[in-house]
Amino acid sequence: MNDIKFSLWTVGWLCILFFASGCKSTNDSGAPISLTWEMGNYDENGKYYENSFVLKNVSDAPIGKDWEIYYSQFPRTIRQDASSPVRVEQVNAVPFLLANVLQALYGGADLFVVGQYDDAASVAAVAIGSQVMQTVTGVILGLTTGTTVLIAIATGAKDYRKTASIIGTSIGLFAAVGAVLTFLMVAFHSRTVQLMHTPPEALADTEAYLWICSLGIPFIIGYNVVCGILRGLGDSRTPLYFVALACALNIVLDFILVGGCHLRAAGAAIATVASQGVSFATALWYLYRKGFHFEFTRRDIRLDGQLCRRVLLLGAPIALQDLLVNFSFLLITVIVNGMGVVASAALGVVEKLIVFAMLPPMAISSAVAAMTAQNYGAGLRVRMNRCLYAGIGMALVFGVSVCLYSQFLPDTLTGIFTRDSEVVQMASGYLRGYSIDCIMVSFVFCINAYFSGQGNSVFPMVHSVISTFLFRIPLSYSFSLVSSSSLFLMGFAPPLSTLVSLMICIGYMRYKRKKEIIPVYA
Repeated sequence: MNDIKFSLWTVGWLCILFFASGCKSTNDSGAPISLTWEMGNYDENGKYYENSFVLKNVSDAPIGKDWEIYYSQFPRTIRQDASSPVRVEQVNAVPFLLANVLQALYGGADLFVVGQYDDAASVAAVAIGSQVMQTVTGVILGLTTGTTVLIAIATGAKDYRKTASIIGTSIGLFAAVGAVLTFLMVAFHSRTVQLMHTPPEALADTEAYLWICSLGIPFIIGYNVVCGILRGLGDSRTPLYFVALACALNIVLDFILVGGCHLRAAGAAIATVASQGVSFATALWYLYRKGFHFEFTRRDIRLDGQLCRRVLLLGAPIALQDLLVNFSFLLITVIVNGMGVVASAALGVVEKLIVFAMLPPMAISSAVAAMTAQNYGAGLRVRMNRCLYAGIGMALVFGVSVCLYSQFLPDTLTGIFTRDSEVVQMASGYLRGYSIDCIMVSFVFCINAYFSGQGNSVFPMVHSVISTFLFRIPLSYSFSLVSSSSLFLMGFAPPLSTLVSLMICIGYMRYKRKKEIIPVYA
C-alpha cells in the first residue's frame, strides 16, 4: 500500500509540474477561410448520408482552389463525388493501433509461452534476446520512417513521379541495409550476449534465441519497407492483415515448438522468424498483384543519390533516436542482470507489458505523423496543429487508464507472462513506478510525430538523447544502488527522464511560435 501511495504522490507532482509550465496558445489569428458544414440527405438502405462543405474566402488576398478536408467519423464509409472540387478523406488511428498491437505480440507471445512451460532462466533468455532484437527493429523502423514521410509529402503534393522514385530508391537502399545488419548480428551474437552480462543460468538459451532471430532480419526489413510505402500512400489498413497472419502463425508455432517439442527459447525464436517470413512474403505478393495507382516500373528501382540522402536525413535521426533509447534499455538490462536471474526475468516481463501499454499512444502518434505530413505537403498548417492537440488528448485517455490500473492491480498484469511468484512480485514493484511513464509519453510521442511529419526529425533525437543519457541511465543506476533487492525505485527513472523531454519540447514549441505566425481558423 505504501508503494501505491508513493506512486500516486509522484503522479500528482508530475502533473503539477507539467501544468505549471504548460504550453500557451498563440494570440495571432487571421482566418482567411470560413468553413460551414451541414448534413444532407440520408439513405437508410445504402447506410450513408451527404455532407455539404462550403469554403469561403473572408480575406483580402486571393487563395488557391485546391483544398482537402480530413474528415474522421468511424465506421461510416465515405462516398466520393468525382465532380466535387473538395476531396474528403476519412482518417483514424485504429489501423495503426491494431497493427502495432499485433506486431508487439511477436515478442510478447514468445515470452508468454516460454513463461508457461519453462523456468526463470528461459524467461530471462527471451527477455534479453528480444530486447536486443527490439533495438535492431527500432533502427529499421526509424529508417523506414524517412521513406514514409517523403512518400506522404510527395503524395500530398500530388507529385506521383517523385513518389515512384522514392519507392524505387527505398527498395535498393534497404536491401543493402538488411544485408549489413544481418551479417553483423549473426557474426557477433555470442559477443553481444556476453556484453549483456547475461546470468550464467540463461547464457545458452539467450545465445540460441539471438542467433536464430538474427537470421530473420531481412524479413523484418522487407515487411517494414512495404508497410512504410503503403502508409505513406495513405493505406494504413492493409499492413494490419499482414501482421495479423504472422501473429497467428507465431502463436501456433510457439505452442508447438516450446510446449510440444520442448525447444525452450530456441523454439520461440524459430516460431518468430518463420512468422516474419510469411508476413514478408504475403506483403510482396500483395504489392505484386495490386500495384500502384500511378506508373511504377522496374526502371524506378535504382539508387538515386539525392533521394537516398533525403531518406537517410529524415530516417537516420529517428533511427539513431530509437537506437540510443533502446541502447539505454540494454544498459539498464545490464544493470539489472547483475542483480540475478529473477530480477532479469522481472525486468523483461515489465518491459513487455510497457510495450503493450504504450501501443495506443504510439499508434495515435503514427496517425499524427501521417496526417501532419499530408497537411504539411498540402500547405494546411492549422489543420496540422489541430491533429497534434487531438492526438495528445486521445493518448492521455489510454495513458492515465494504464497508470491507475497498474497502481492497484499490478500482479494481474505481471502474472500473465510468468508463473514464478518471485518474478511476479519483483515485476509488480517495478511496474508501479514505470507505468507513470505512460502518461508522460502521451505528450512526447505526439510532439515527436508532429515534428517528424514536417521533416524535422533532428529535434526529437536531441531531446531524447539528453533525457536518456543524462537522466534515465544515471537515475536507474543510482536507484539500483539504493535498493539492490527491489526494482521499485528503478521504476521511477523512466517517467522522470520523459518529464525532462517534455519540458524541452514545451520550450522548443514556444520558441518556434515566436518565430512564425500561425493563423487560427475559426
